[in-house]
Amino acid sequence: MENFAVIDLGSNSVRMTISRINADGTYDTQTQMKEYVRLSENMGPEKILQPDAIERTLQALRTFKDVYSKLDNLEIKAVATAAVRQATNQKEFLKKVKSEIGIKLEVISGAQEAYYDYVGVSETLPATNGVIIDTGGASAEIILVQNSQVTNLISIPIGSVTLSSKFNLGDAIHPEDLFKAVIFVNKIFQSVWWLKNGLNLPIIGLGGSNRTLAKINRRFNNLLDTDDIHGYQLSDTQVNETFEKIVSHDLEGRKAVPGISKDRADIIVGGLIPVIFLMNYLDSDRITFSTSGLREGILFERLHKVLKQRVENSEA
Repeated sequence: MENFAVIDLGSNSVRMTISRINADGTYDTQTQMKEYVRLSENMGPEKILQPDAIERTLQALRTFKDVYSKLDNLEIKAVATAAVRQATNQKEFLKKVKSEIGIKLEVISGAQEAYYDYVGVSETLPATNGVIIDTGGASAEIILVQNSQVTNLISIPIGSVTLSSKFNLGDAIHPEDLFKAVIFVNKIFQSVWWLKNGLNLPIIGLGGSNRTLAKINRRFNNLLDTDDIHGYQLSDTQVNETFEKIVSHDLEGRKAVPGISKDRADIIVGGLIPVIFLMNYLDSDRITFSTSGLREGILFERLHKVLKQRVENSEA
C-alpha cells in the first residue's frame, strides 16, 4: 500500500489530493485540500512572482505538509503550472519551496498539463470526440479528441486572473472592456489552426471557473448536491444565459450569486470568457463538466505504473 500525494500549484489556487494505492492497482481518495493563493497576482509584464503571493503559497504548502508528513510509505508528486512556468524569478521561487517546505516542485510544460487533463478526463468520462478546455488562473489548456485519441493540444496564456486583470473585469463590467477581452481571445483562437477541426463537437470543461458555471446552474435548479458536477451537462443556451446574468452584476452582486465563491467573484467573468467564446466559436451545443483533470491524470499515470510493475513481478 502506498500513500500518493499530488500537489498542483496553479496561478489562482494550490490543491492537494492524497490517494491510497493498493497493490492490485485500485485506489481510495483519502484527502482533498485547496487553498486560494493567487500566485499570479500582480506579476505584471515582467512576469515576477510577488513576495505576498509567494508567502501565501508557502503558507498553504506548510498546511499541506502538516497533513502528509503524518503518513507512512508516502510518495509525493508536486507540479507547478502557468504562473511558475512564466515567472522570471522561477529558480528563486523553486529554491525557496525546496528549502522551506522540503519538496521539489516540477514545472511542467503547457503540453504536459494539457495531456494530464486529457488522461484525467478520458479515464472518468466518455471522451470519444470532443474539445476539452481547462481554464486556470493564467492559462487555458485546449485538447482536441477525435476517435478517442488526442490529435492536437495547446496551452494558451488566457486565464481567469490574467484576463480579469488585463481587461479590468474585476468589478462592474464596462462594455468596451468586455469587447476588448473577447476580441483578444478571438485573435488567439484564430491563431490555433487546428481548432476549427472541433467544429460542432461537444465541449468538456474543467478548472475552477468552468466548474463554477455548473455550480451556479445546479443551485439555480435547486439540485441537492451542488458540488456533484462530474458528468453534468448544460446546453449552449443555458451557458450563454448564465454568463449574461453574471456580467450584469458588479463585484458585490456576483458575490451574492449562489454558486460563486467570494474568492472567485472578481475573476469569474475573465475565467468564463474562454469557454463561452469557445462554445460559440465552434458552434458547440453543449458542455459536459469534469472534476477530474491534471491531478487525476497524474494519479492514473501512477496507477498504470503500479499495475505494470505488478505484472512484471508476476512474470519474473
